[in-house]
Amino acid sequence: MRIYEGLEQFGPVKNPVVTIGTFDGVHLGHQKILKRIRRIADEINGETVLITFWPHPRLVLYPDEHNLRLLSTFEEKTRLLRTFGIDHLITIPFTKEFSELTSEEFIQKILIDTINTQKLVIGYDHRFGKNREGSFEYLKANIDHYSFELEEISREDVDNVGISSTKIRLALEEGKVETANEYLGRDYELNGIIIKGQQLGRSIGFPTANIHITHDYKLIPCDGAYAVLVYIEGNSYGGMLNIGMRPTVNGNSQTIEVHLFDFEGDLYDKRVCVKLKSYLRPEIKFSGLEALQKQLNKDKEDAQRVLQLY
Repeated sequence: MRIYEGLEQFGPVKNPVVTIGTFDGVHLGHQKILKRIRRIADEINGETVLITFWPHPRLVLYPDEHNLRLLSTFEEKTRLLRTFGIDHLITIPFTKEFSELTSEEFIQKILIDTINTQKLVIGYDHRFGKNREGSFEYLKANIDHYSFELEEISREDVDNVGISSTKIRLALEEGKVETANEYLGRDYELNGIIIKGQQLGRSIGFPTANIHITHDYKLIPCDGAYAVLVYIEGNSYGGMLNIGMRPTVNGNSQTIEVHLFDFEGDLYDKRVCVKLKSYLRPEIKFSGLEALQKQLNKDKEDAQRVLQLY
């Protein structure tokens, strides 16, 4: 997959089959579109082109809002798109100036003049151009003026309940990990770097690795304990993850800590991928470390029971 930061370096490709969108999470609905453009490209001996935007439009259009949380970082999204056979990924820098581009200007300057689109495939709810004026209906009404074919992936084709990034975010914020994973078509993951913590877990037999998530826009699921699979340097481990304020030890900021089963060694500064399997319980303030230790033993049993299913 070739990645272009902007349109300047994009060269002519053979029979481009194009789709557009932010594709946050690359969930099952997105995957339907990606598989479809791959199939069309193979049929016409063409190449797949995905147009996306960065920064996320909301970060530019509403800079005073700080509540945007995304299901995937740009790096995670890129890795996922590669697995679905995207040949060319164009990342258009989203600026206020770009946001003023009308849908007709977008179609003519980008889809036709720059990419020479042969077929455009978009999702049922995708909108583009200034004030989101462009839509499938707009394209369909004007298709005789364009040099490309048009196809829509309908809501019914995606799923009769309508899979969306918003529904997945809500599920994760409510601890409904299995629902989120079902919509994603894979486990929700957190990628970060192991940093040094207070090492309190060692004193009660549950050493934990503190995970620093490098992008503050990445959605962190609700506070609580989780059964997880952890990937470090090509090795996988079962474990349990805690997200929260650590009220039992008077914590004053949210931490993300993972305890690995059957592991010994130094993890500091290593990159880690944590895949969430199940939500075990909400975060609780215990009477002391002894009560916390007792609960952690139960959490371990519950997590190991969950992980045996995978």
